[in-house]
Amino acid sequence: MNKDVVKVAIKGVMPTSNGCAIFLGPEEKTFIIYVDTMIGRAISDIVNQVSRERPMTHDLMANILVGLGVDLTRVVINDVEERTFYARMILKMDNELGSKIVEIDARPSDAIALALHESKPIFASRKVIDAEEDMTELLERILKEQE
Repeated sequence: MNKDVVKVAIKGVMPTSNGCAIFLGPEEKTFIIYVDTMIGRAISDIVNQVSRERPMTHDLMANILVGLGVDLTRVVINDVEERTFYARMILKMDNELGSKIVEIDARPSDAIALALHESKPIFASRKVIDAEEDMTELLERILKEQE
């Protein structure tokens, strides 16, 4: 793995007036990706290990990948422009012809949900981490208020 990407973790999922805020980052910094309510709830459910009666879209995606013999190896939040984030899903397929690695464009929210569902690592590019304001204090304040 090259040094231009850093492993990140989901540090919190908070509802907002028009969706959800996903707090994530490496240990030393936290940034926020805003997502719609439904995918925010799905990510929160995965983080909190809440089971659902019916499969969600990321469950369908995971089942399709399994059916095709494809493994999600990791997700990379690779770019941000004017508060719009971009992500790539790195997929690997091994078969009788050899190995093939494919990068697929994805909304960060979908990629994060699938990575969490599959227990795969999430990375962010150094460019994204450096471009975003550190929201660690805000997250700590919100968590303290919730106690």
